[in-house]
Amino acid sequence: MHIFSRSRLTAVWAWALAFAVTALAGATWTGLLSLNLSTTPAIPWSVVVMGLLLWALYRYLGGAWAPHSTSDARRRLLRANRAPANVFGWAVAAGLLAIVALAGLWVVLFHAAGLPSRVLPDYSRYPIFTVALAVVMAALVNGVVEESLFRGYLQGILEGQVGGLVAIVITAVVMSPEHSLTQGFVWPTIVFYLLVDFMLGMSALLCQSILPGIVTHSVGIFVFFTAVWPGDLLRQTFGQGDATAWLWIHSGQALLFGALSVLAYTRLARLTQPSQTPMRRSIASA
Repeated sequence: MHIFSRSRLTAVWAWALAFAVTALAGATWTGLLSLNLSTTPAIPWSVVVMGLLLWALYRYLGGAWAPHSTSDARRRLLRANRAPANVFGWAVAAGLLAIVALAGLWVVLFHAAGLPSRVLPDYSRYPIFTVALAVVMAALVNGVVEESLFRGYLQGILEGQVGGLVAIVITAVVMSPEHSLTQGFVWPTIVFYLLVDFMLGMSALLCQSILPGIVTHSVGIFVFFTAVWPGDLLRQTFGQGDATAWLWIHSGQALLFGALSVLAYTRLARLTQPSQTPMRRSIASA
């Protein structure tokens, strides 16, 4: 009972750390970018500063610097392990296919389920070079911080306590409040992000590395910032004009690329099977 209680406390600590640091990183980036755009928008210094802060955080979480007594533990918890090229490639390919499927699903939910529009700041009056770098940095902040803390620290701890699939589900569920704070507490948004987090959690589980997930997560944020969310305000409501046709097109997109992503993850599971735990072997054989 004492060991079980200690394990639960460790998981709660990891969740609290992940939630707090993710919120702090987002607030820091928002503050730096706002100050940059209000003072010297032609010089994207906020990107450089945030890049250095992000690098320092990643290095610390990976075991660098004091306290040295926790270096090994931090390095193991981060799980920034190098994966074989074929494993890394299949993990990223599966993730990118999932992103295309999720982009279609977002449009379907927007039309059919009343998904709230994602209102983005208007950066049209700022230099395009600064805006482009800012979008890239926003994608990296989300990808690096969330994968490091949630899929590395938290999910890694949970995998050893409750098994891989349950760890993925718990991690996805406890991330819901963070997503809902910015996206809204409505069921289509919650379902959408549960699918996103399950996909990224599966990548971390099968690869035992957060590196493919960082790539997939960052690319996904960039795609949604530049190609999906800007169109929300322009989309017609379901049943008006040609909205019904687009609903069917994007439904097909979600189903086709979702199926391709599942096939790619199945291939990934088979590639990683020799080094898998019994939990991951059950995924590969399912």
